Amino acid sequence: MTGSDTSPSFRLAYVPGVTPTKWVRIWHERLPEVPLAVDGVSAAEAPGVLRGRGADAGLVRLPMDRTGLSAIPLYTETTVVIVPKDHVVAAVDEVCAADLADEVVLHPLDDTLEWERPPGLPAVERPATTADAVELVAAGVGLLVVPQSLARLHHRRDLTYRPVTDAPESRVALSWLEDETTDLVEQFIGIVRGRTVNSTRGRPAPASTPAPASASAAKPKSKPAPKPASRSAGGAGAGRRSGAGKPAKRGKPRRRS
Repeated sequence: MTGSDTSPSFRLAYVPGVTPTKWVRIWHERLPEVPLAVDGVSAAEAPGVLRGRGADAGLVRLPMDRTGLSAIPLYTETTVVIVPKDHVVAAVDEVCAADLADEVVLHPLDDTLEWERPPGLPAVERPATTADAVELVAAGVGLLVVPQSLARLHHRRDLTYRPVTDAPESRVALSWLEDETTDLVEQFIGIVRGRTVNSTRGRPAPASTPAPASASAAKPKSKPAPKPASRSAGGAGAGRRSGAGKPAKRGKPRRRS
């Protein structure tokens, strides 16, 4: 973490298959004065990087050893099996673990799924990495079960994948040292959780504008309606009445002699 005598900065670690691009963009929009460094690490390395303060926070995979770490699960991934495009599994929409019982299923050393018993037949050797296992699938050596984002990350034109309905699932989480929930960590938590820029979590609340005393005080006063003009002042009725307002008397017509 940074000291009080240095400019603030933030370092984010992320594991393969996780794409932090959207959250990084929002960070730069909201905190342009705070540099954000992004480092890719393996799923196995991520907890040690956080405990060793190699990053302020990390996008990790659960389950993992959470000793000394806080973690907020963000989403759960679908688990899929990677197969050659001409494999029989490619002809169906989904499979269960029992459908793979007669297949060689590769189990790389960096596997992130928590199996009680991996499906299928074990390979002679465990590949070192998921990337190595994908190459073996393409060579026809076996199949590979992984979180869907890793299947997309290692996409090849000669391979495809299908969901495995009853396989363990991998959860992606935001993690950091539980004793170092700083303001910048809170800011990143807000970003990944979709809080708006006006959220008061982790920052002082903006000053509020005083409301008007009443609804009537907020409305502009209307001008009084003009009084109608008196009929005695002229106009259409003025010619019908004489001076004092009494009707004029008519005399009797004179007889002609």
